[in-house]
Amino acid sequence: MAFYIVAAIIIGYLLGAIPFAYLAGRFIKGIDIRQAGGGNVGTLNTLREIGLVPGILVMVADIAKGTLAVFCARWLDVALPWVLVTGFAAIAGHIWPVFLRFRGGRGAATTLGVFFAVLPAETGISFAIITLITIVTSNIRLAITIGLFLLPIIVWQLNGSITFIIYTVALALFLLAISFTGMKQAVTDSRLKKNLIIDRNYHFWQARKKPKS
Repeated sequence: MAFYIVAAIIIGYLLGAIPFAYLAGRFIKGIDIRQAGGGNVGTLNTLREIGLVPGILVMVADIAKGTLAVFCARWLDVALPWVLVTGFAAIAGHIWPVFLRFRGGRGAATTLGVFFAVLPAETGISFAIITLITIVTSNIRLAITIGLFLLPIIVWQLNGSITFIIYTVALALFLLAISFTGMKQAVTDSRLKKNLIIDRNYHFWQARKKPKS
């Protein structure tokens, strides 16, 4: 059993470490996504620096690798706690990918993928909330923060599992810690503070708005 546990965790990490945003930048636009925009190897930077369709494809791929990691752990028939650890390994792989010298994204899409695998209905509601807030505010970071922190409440109401409540809270806090520097800058920088709720620089699909003449 120990072999299967280790194999699940390694497979989860390696799946998470596949840098789809980096690959999209190289093959579609010939750029290193780490040197463009915010430098984040994830969906948001892909949307803004490469385009809508590549951004959506990267989002789907990043979600899928979190989901696939959980499915692989289940296929190896490891116990639930190790399935959840494997999910975290996929998220860690996205944030610290061995293929890019441990410089990746912030892990939100891969986290949603893990949640979709273990809590599909509850995560579907959370994803709908994220989508709605993004459409209204154009602020994906705010939308994801609210959606992920509402997820434990949704789990509590629909599922009631203490294990999953703790897991969703722990991962939401983990992603908050990963994003702390950027969030602190947004709160303290007067130029960024005006976009703290409504992002006036981008449309909800993250194309930059043209300045008014």
